[in-house]
Amino acid sequence: MQTWDRMAHRSALRLGPLLLLSLCASSTPVSLLRRLGEHLGQIQDSSSPSLSLGPGAVAIPKQGWLEQPLDPFNASDTRSFLQRYWVNDQHWTSQRGPVFLHLGGESSLRSGSVLRGHPTALAPAWGALVIGLEHRFYGLSVPAGGLDVAQLRFLSSRHALADVASARLALARLFNVSASSPWICFGGSYAGSLAAWARLKFPHLIFASVASSAPVRATLDFSEYNEVVSRSLTRTALGGSPECRAAASAAFAEVERRLHAGGATRSALRAELGACSPLDRAEDQAELLGALQALVGGAVQYDAQAGVPLSVRGLCGLLLEGRSNRSRSAPYHGLRRAVQVVMHSLGQRCLSFSRAETVAQLKVTDSQVSGVGDRQWLYQTCTEFGFYITCEGPRCPFSQVPALPSQLELCEQVFGLSASSVVQAVAQTNSYYGGQTPGATQVLFINGDTDPWHVLSITQASGPLESALLIPSASHCMDMAPERPSDSPSLRLGRQSIFQQLQTWLRLAEESQVRSGA
Repeated sequence: MQTWDRMAHRSALRLGPLLLLSLCASSTPVSLLRRLGEHLGQIQDSSSPSLSLGPGAVAIPKQGWLEQPLDPFNASDTRSFLQRYWVNDQHWTSQRGPVFLHLGGESSLRSGSVLRGHPTALAPAWGALVIGLEHRFYGLSVPAGGLDVAQLRFLSSRHALADVASARLALARLFNVSASSPWICFGGSYAGSLAAWARLKFPHLIFASVASSAPVRATLDFSEYNEVVSRSLTRTALGGSPECRAAASAAFAEVERRLHAGGATRSALRAELGACSPLDRAEDQAELLGALQALVGGAVQYDAQAGVPLSVRGLCGLLLEGRSNRSRSAPYHGLRRAVQVVMHSLGQRCLSFSRAETVAQLKVTDSQVSGVGDRQWLYQTCTEFGFYITCEGPRCPFSQVPALPSQLELCEQVFGLSASSVVQAVAQTNSYYGGQTPGATQVLFINGDTDPWHVLSITQASGPLESALLIPSASHCMDMAPERPSDSPSLRLGRQSIFQQLQTWLRLAEESQVRSGA
């Protein structure tokens, strides 16, 4: 297994253009929620301090590469790819010390993964080595050969877990880590699920896992997402109110009224809400309404995080700004201003594109022009997870489009996968991992009750060896973010609980080392 600098030049020549594309992709059709997540990660990375080693000395996290099998389940297939990882050894005090392995998810894993937030903030207390492992097919860990369906057969959570096991063994050899050292996985969102599943499937390699905002239950129709969004818009602790939820509902009703009016009214709507294509076709109207739902959902999902364009409080302030004049269009104008805030913050010229443009972009198989991983993640939703956010229930305050059939149609249009195959894939995922009853031991599941994804995670402990923590008023993966003076008391208390759980686990590891004489 080849590693480190001798592979870096080869990798840079092949994958370097992806770095440019990640900066230039804002003019292409892209999921708004994914773009918000990328934006927040970049904001946090830009404020990451260098690691100080003393007067005049600065440490840059080490970037390395592992040569991994493309198909780890077929020994006769000799093809391989380069998987990127980051290393922060500033706090590592002993080869017998713990290793904190931060798993990447459905996007590029940047150097900040080993510089800020947890697990890095937790490393000094135990002298831990911190390693970040990028997910296959994302960031710079994209196999040669493009992203056609034949190649994407090697993209799944099971392949990613095989990479974790292989990397765990290879990195232990590379850094001469003691065989008795405990390896603890960390991850957030999909990567949080991977962290939990790594402990579930490889308990002999992974001593424990911390799974933040981990949606371990796959679901086809994720209608619960917007139910949480709706409730959050009414919560005074977040800056919401029943009036805010009513205003959001009124704003969407006004958008639909103007869409149905046609003519000059619809044309004006297109300009006002950042639609880059005509809105004459029903499928293009659905694209706009879906983007508007994502805008509101993003304000809830990433509420109060550093760099978020709009929090719940900010969004509600805009929606209710003109309520004194009792105008029917006042909430609509508030939504229009929210669109402008988000587009400006993300540097996007459009909020939505035509369905045809979206499909065309998702069908691009050249990894150097495929945006920020949207094709890859869509493939995983079609073949493993579903996670299609809908608004068809009576408690949803937004438009009922785009509906589930429209979202499933993307799997057919882009990959030739039928709706029935997606239904089967979701069921198989839950059968393989156990859904919300995985039965893993020494896993801590952490969620915020503001985060819409918490309904797919584990929020109550099922026994003494599977712990769960639900943090009031916390949003998606908020526990992983760097500490800030504005952090709520409940978030601070949650981080203390994480520290205490690690303390318990590492005490068990030390006792095991003593018994074994390691």
